[in-house]
Amino acid sequence: MWGDIDYMDNKLDFSTDPVRYPRDQLREFVQDELHGKGLRYVQILDPGIRYKSDYGPFKRGAEKGVFLKAADGSWYRGLQWPGEVVWPDWIAPQTTEWWTTEILTFYDPNNGIDVDGLWIDMNEASNMCADTTCLSSAQETARRSVHKQRPPMSPLAARRAPGDGQHLGLANRDLFSPQYRISNHYPSLSARTLFTNITNFDTTAQYDTHNLYALTMSSSSHSALLSRSPTKRPFLLTRSTFSGSSRFAAHWFGDNFSSWADYRASIRQLLSFSAVHNYPMVGSDVCGFNGQAQERMCARWAVLGAWQPFYRNHADVSAGDQEFYRWEVVKDAARKAVAVRYRLLDYFYTGLYGASKDGTPLVRPLWFLWPEDENTYGVDTQFLVGDGLLVNPVVEDDSQAVSFYLPEGVWYDFFSHKRVDQTGASGGGQTITVEGVGWDEIPVYIRGGSILPLRLSDDASSDSEKGQAMTTKEVRTRNFEIIIAPDANGKASGRLYLDDGESLDSSGEESEIEFSWDGSLGSQGRLEARGTFGYETEVKVVRVMVLGDGVNGGSGERKVEGSWGLMGGFTVDF
Repeated sequence: MWGDIDYMDNKLDFSTDPVRYPRDQLREFVQDELHGKGLRYVQILDPGIRYKSDYGPFKRGAEKGVFLKAADGSWYRGLQWPGEVVWPDWIAPQTTEWWTTEILTFYDPNNGIDVDGLWIDMNEASNMCADTTCLSSAQETARRSVHKQRPPMSPLAARRAPGDGQHLGLANRDLFSPQYRISNHYPSLSARTLFTNITNFDTTAQYDTHNLYALTMSSSSHSALLSRSPTKRPFLLTRSTFSGSSRFAAHWFGDNFSSWADYRASIRQLLSFSAVHNYPMVGSDVCGFNGQAQERMCARWAVLGAWQPFYRNHADVSAGDQEFYRWEVVKDAARKAVAVRYRLLDYFYTGLYGASKDGTPLVRPLWFLWPEDENTYGVDTQFLVGDGLLVNPVVEDDSQAVSFYLPEGVWYDFFSHKRVDQTGASGGGQTITVEGVGWDEIPVYIRGGSILPLRLSDDASSDSEKGQAMTTKEVRTRNFEIIIAPDANGKASGRLYLDDGESLDSSGEESEIEFSWDGSLGSQGRLEARGTFGYETEVKVVRVMVLGDGVNGGSGERKVEGSWGLMGGFTVDF
């Protein structure tokens, strides 16, 4: 469950609305209704701190000198959701300590709101001031600073300035209207953000550090969450990012619109962030954040979103209701999509582990695996999840057909298991068209040569846990089915990473399992599982299925049922 700014008292950080979200009732709800059922709770925080003398976070921050200052030494002020605000200077050494104290106090698991993660927004930083004249202090800042030299430092900043300043920007610059303009959306670089002339603690200007604001806020927030739970991996979600932000936070693609165009754009965003920016845990607000979601579009997006690493349905308070259950078509589509996603959680998790270990992206464009095939270079409406799954969403408005490129090789329909041997007329792949794609469907193909470990969401490791898994906690108790999709040579391989899902350090208590299939071994093929087995679990593999005919290249499927533990290697002969 996601808590947007509606939970706050007048949109103040570290507060709860006394009428709609009474603190004691919210604490009880999180503990009993959410945590008691294995659900998680994440709250939002914004960087803008209300400029109000009796507001605790402001008072304590002012005493520590953690906020950005204007050229005259006063607190630099602007506008965000609570009204007139000041902004933390994340570069200042005492800011993380102040921010951590506020988080530890408000989110104390024993006396405060026991959240499972934080969501930081408005951290570009966003300023609702349209220009440099919207507040009296802003007017004074602009009056003092519109000149072609570096803005004067406050005496405090001057005393603390490190080094000789040779790398803190060229002299005689116009920080408001630089000679070489970028093609920014607003007329001025300072419009609706922190003024470019504002000086940081280390005497650099926002002109130089604007793109680092969210990165430094993410770093400080990550550090605070570690202080709160030193042995657990922090969950942090950020709207704005910079190179390196993925070390600290997941990312959603911001305030999109409920439209087919933004539905399509989310695929390009996914490819850009995952494969180009190397940002593994990303996704969009499914069905759009602004505007009125349309039923069929929302159904398509509910299905597409389930194949992205980060997945949630979230809309602005002014938008129309778009919970999945509002429409029968969307409800059915979302139920099916979530069920498939839960089966694949370990496949995603293994891929994310790989991304953290060696940088290999989980989500990949087609050219990542077929760099010699020029037909893959411009494909931006399809994507690979790991090495084994090719996702081909319907992208045209209100359509039930999709044309997509299928590279050369052996493929298997993920849902029907039908085999496709793909070779174009001149070698390579070719574009195919699938028609009659239902609103709860999406064409997904398993790449030949892959082995997929999938959870059986209704088959638990103990009788007390049986039944359809409804949370990720429940999914972790379910047994596995191994799907083998042989390539043209009758071989396949795959991986599975297991740990407890939350420990910061899993050294020695994780399993890295390598699966291999050879259709020429045994009487009709052999599956082998080898690797390291440090994770203790009662979960087992209870079914192994080979798609096609692993020996003769047919179109059927064969399966063996049994019980193979995941605390050591094993072999399955067909």
